[in-house]
Amino acid sequence: MSPSPSEHTQQHIVVIDDNRELRMAVRFVLEDQGYRVSELENPVQARDVLTALQPDLILLDMNFQLDTTSGEEGLRFLHYLQQHYTDIPVIAMTAWSNTQLVVQAMQAGAGDFVEKPWQNQRLLQVLQQQLKLSRLKAENRALIRQLDGQQNESASELNWRSPAMCRLMQQLRTVADTEATVLLTGENGTGKSQLAHWLHQHSGRSQGPLISVNMAAIPEALFESELFGHKKGAFTDAKESRVGRFTLATGGSLFLDEIACLPLAQQAKLLRVLETGEYEVVGSSQTQLSNARLISATNADFTALIRQGLFRQDLYYRLNTLEFRIPPLRERPEDIAPLTEHFLYKHGVRYHKPGLRLTASAQQQLMQYAWPGNLRELSHLLERAVLLCQQSQIELSDLHLPYQAQQQAAQSAPDDTAKLGMAGNELPQLTLEQAELQLIKRALAQHPANKQKAADQLGITKSSLYRRLEKYGLV
Repeated sequence: MSPSPSEHTQQHIVVIDDNRELRMAVRFVLEDQGYRVSELENPVQARDVLTALQPDLILLDMNFQLDTTSGEEGLRFLHYLQQHYTDIPVIAMTAWSNTQLVVQAMQAGAGDFVEKPWQNQRLLQVLQQQLKLSRLKAENRALIRQLDGQQNESASELNWRSPAMCRLMQQLRTVADTEATVLLTGENGTGKSQLAHWLHQHSGRSQGPLISVNMAAIPEALFESELFGHKKGAFTDAKESRVGRFTLATGGSLFLDEIACLPLAQQAKLLRVLETGEYEVVGSSQTQLSNARLISATNADFTALIRQGLFRQDLYYRLNTLEFRIPPLRERPEDIAPLTEHFLYKHGVRYHKPGLRLTASAQQQLMQYAWPGNLRELSHLLERAVLLCQQSQIELSDLHLPYQAQQQAAQSAPDDTAKLGMAGNELPQLTLEQAELQLIKRALAQHPANKQKAADQLGITKSSLYRRLEKYGLV
């Protein structure tokens, strides 16, 4: 039994053929089955836009106007795809019964072959087989990456592309293997905790423990007990002895997150440890010597806190032997794409949905958004999209970006009707997609409350109309 059209919704097929009528015929067949279709005239045009289109499959004609029988243009493009887009399955098409060309196309990377004129059932069968095989390969790659362990996952997370982060990582590599105290500053969600872990993993203490403490979560009365430990009976509720964080971090690193939240009364106690390395367990008179490297982080403005008398200047100088500011995501948009890939892989594995990708429009909107929550917001947004997504690609509507961001995108989008200058029933020189969009808009304007009548006017089914509304962002 053939899969229902709904099972294919939003899978993106790119048809590359110089025959406009043939491309239109393919579009009608595939869109009726729920696929999203883009048309390109030749391989040269395809090279320029293939990254933006992000197709799930390519239907490739082997012969073009410059070379009508040998298939050389198609073969050259197949070799190009093998070098740059190995994950995209390709079905080759030709009007010539040429066994040798079929063999050459398969050797060059085509997954299957369809002869023109094709039978619709055969075309759909081959296409479904190639998409299924591609999905299985993606799942297999995801499982292999999962078996690589956390170390490989951490490395992919730090695959930065922006000049700012590349410079920062170079500086961190220089100081990682030292004993110097490091202070990481930056907005919430910029990745300070991840970089603290990275510093530890690349230090000479990597075989020792990394102990993390959220200073904002420690009640002031328990500060000494949490950091230095206490003896049994040291105070009313001390029913058992407790090992402090400085002791736990012996031979390793101690990460104090949200360090600016430390109450003023407790700052002198931390300053003493940083100056002398000495501390006492609560309830003990024996002085301990710290053997932990200190890494701290905050999103606060120390200059303002010191001016207001809320943070000791001498403690700040002890903390910021090496201070590094982590730039917010809006200052380094080049990092959005690799981070998106990382989070999609991470959450896809976690929720058993490997191989998910963003559509070009969704990726573009992620690049334009300001990300006030930085990496944390991006991760949470993609996690939600992975959970809710029902197709192999994540659409813009799946992202659920804040309303204001969607409004800005809508305001920045050109008005196709005004731009094309349509008047009356006349159509200017339009592409097929432009003409289709304007006809849909006209039908909707005439039947704003009845999608069935609009579909009847266009001569398509109601479900086909809704697929086109999604395609053009009219829902």
